[in-house]
Amino acid sequence: LIEENVNPVFEEIKRLVNSSRERVYTAVNTEMLNLYWNIGKIIMQIQEGNERAIYGDAVLQKLSEKLNAKYGKGWSVETLKKARKFYEIYSQAKKVYTVDPIKLNFNLSWNHYQILMRIENQEERQFYEIECVAQNWGVRQLQRQYNSSLYERLALSKDKKEVMRLANEGHVVEKSKDILKDPLTLEFLGLSEE
Repeated sequence: LIEENVNPVFEEIKRLVNSSRERVYTAVNTEMLNLYWNIGKIIMQIQEGNERAIYGDAVLQKLSEKLNAKYGKGWSVETLKKARKFYEIYSQAKKVYTVDPIKLNFNLSWNHYQILMRIENQEERQFYEIECVAQNWGVRQLQRQYNSSLYERLALSKDKKEVMRLANEGHVVEKSKDILKDPLTLEFLGLSEE
């Protein structure tokens, strides 16, 4: 009888804890992304938008040293360069402001953006960003889809719905002979028509 009464209470508390944790994670992630964006903005202003400024690397090195001394590890020159690149890429792309104009709307984690920032083609980067949000892709899923050239496959495909289905569900081999019909297998065995 006690177990029957405790289970519904436990489930409700579990739901509340999970919901609260998710809100905390979202708030922390949002603050972190805004911090990196604003750091990137300051660095760009100091360097007058020229990332190859003569003193650019020296400035970043000195900033890194001072930030690490004040706040501990985590403020490498590489991190500062990523913040600058984040600002460069998303200062134009993110024109949607919240109540506070310093805070921008970012929908993904810093790890997602670190992958997205490596994509030079703006349309391709936007495609992966939109799909991450729409499909709720984690970082590994984003990396997997990018590595498998989903954007290019969709651009070249006549059957875009099938490509997206395969991207989301994966390719299921129903019969052993079906593996020979797979274009990747044919290419690997040197049997592709190209």
